[in-house]
Amino acid sequence: MAETITLTDHDAIRSWAAARAGFPAIVDVSPESGTQAMLRLVFDQQAYQDQDQAADRPPNAGGYELVEWDEWFKLFDERQMALVVAEDQPGLRENFHELIRRAD
Repeated sequence: MAETITLTDHDAIRSWAAARAGFPAIVDVSPESGTQAMLRLVFDQQAYQDQDQAADRPPNAGGYELVEWDEWFKLFDERQMALVVAEDQPGLRENFHELIRRAD
């Protein structure tokens, strides 16, 4: 695997995701709706497949909800997160990413 870089700049993250047809999403992983949101990025067709089923599912049943970048970045900053991605290589666009806590 390629070397990784850590992104915290909103524009850099948005650009990285856009180059891979990525969308910001939130997964509610709490026992009660709306109490424990987890950030995600979803890519390509995956972003549309789950949305077809979202209306039939309780809000905290493990599916994700596509959100606006502003909402996603609000949680990203509040939780002091960073996005680790593979460095771009010519002819290769990896979707590898990992959300981590920023180093103090």
